[in-house]
Amino acid sequence: MTVDSSRIAGAVLVFLSAVAFSAKAVIIKLAFLGPVDPITLLTLRMIFSFPFFLILAVISSKKSRSPGISRGDWFLILFCGVVGYYLASLFDFLGLQYISAGLERLILFIYPTFVVLISVFAFGKRVTKQIAIALVLTYAGIAFVFWHDFGTFGENAWIGGGLILLSAITYAFYLAIGGRLIGRLGSMRFTTLALLVSVGAVVIHFLLTRPLHLLSDVDQKTYGYAFLMAIVCTVLPTLLLASGIRRIGSSAAAIIGSVGPVSTIALAWWFLDEHVDVTHAIGTILVLSGVLTVSLQKSHEP
Repeated sequence: MTVDSSRIAGAVLVFLSAVAFSAKAVIIKLAFLGPVDPITLLTLRMIFSFPFFLILAVISSKKSRSPGISRGDWFLILFCGVVGYYLASLFDFLGLQYISAGLERLILFIYPTFVVLISVFAFGKRVTKQIAIALVLTYAGIAFVFWHDFGTFGENAWIGGGLILLSAITYAFYLAIGGRLIGRLGSMRFTTLALLVSVGAVVIHFLLTRPLHLLSDVDQKTYGYAFLMAIVCTVLPTLLLASGIRRIGSSAAAIIGSVGPVSTIALAWWFLDEHVDVTHAIGTILVLSGVLTVSLQKSHEP
């Protein structure tokens, strides 16, 4: 049996991407131990990410052989940037004030199920029996872990869980709508343009709600966390995932990417001393089973 070095490299890239993405919640929780609010932290993350997004947008636009961007395309890019990245990130940062990093990652991980539901109600797609069972498994797993964490976080679990759920839903809208543009504009070109829009939205939000001096008042440790989020949890995994999918395809990437929630739970246990027990294990298995079924089913749609 010959070893396909390209596929092995692709699998490693996707794995590293999933772990890097999953570290975001843990870094946010660590940053919240210092004197910083969610909006300021999110703004710092976007400011540090901006130069890299800009460079990638220019490179992808020059390499792209797709036609120019129409006015309608720009409208959808603006919509996806505001809804899919700005609002999704905002809800995520706000929600992490109230719940554990492990529960946050599990709730966010169910976004493919919302993409399916959006496709059903907005685009008339049919729900197969297999998908219906997968949806039940996924939401049962979330309910299982959430009910357990309710005993730890009390009413805050409802607030935090609701905000993270909104983050997953808004990101699903980004994927459902943006997916119709990616085929024409290219994945990297569309993604970087939408990310640049989100940077502008976050900065505007900060300027309207916070005094400017807050950006310079935070300590060096908070700057370090924001920079880590920008590079390790945003720019780097985006590039790794794109490169990995080119080598192994989206189906294999979906399977390998399922390590994300497990990685978050492990990192949160190590760095945040978050408690992990059988309830979390059962809930995680249910969620992973349901989401993987949905993701692999979607990858075979024409």
